[in-house]
Amino acid sequence: MIAYPGEEGNELPRAYVVKKDQALKAKEVQDWIAARVNPYKKLRGGVIFTDIIPKSPSGKILRRELKEQALKEFNAKL
Repeated sequence: MIAYPGEEGNELPRAYVVKKDQALKAKEVQDWIAARVNPYKKLRGGVIFTDIIPKSPSGKILRRELKEQALKEFNAKL
């Protein structure tokens, strides 16, 4: 999960998910998370399905790369 830039300069939680079940929908993921977290942690930035999650050689998720990808996408919208 990363912080996606919002319209008002705030940051919105966004999830990147690798599908195991091809029938999985973004709404299902958002609802599942919403039932388990505080309101400010709900996935208002959306759910993005991807083929791979970038990881370092030691196996840590490279959130920096996901954040850069999200910023490029956000700037392309502007």
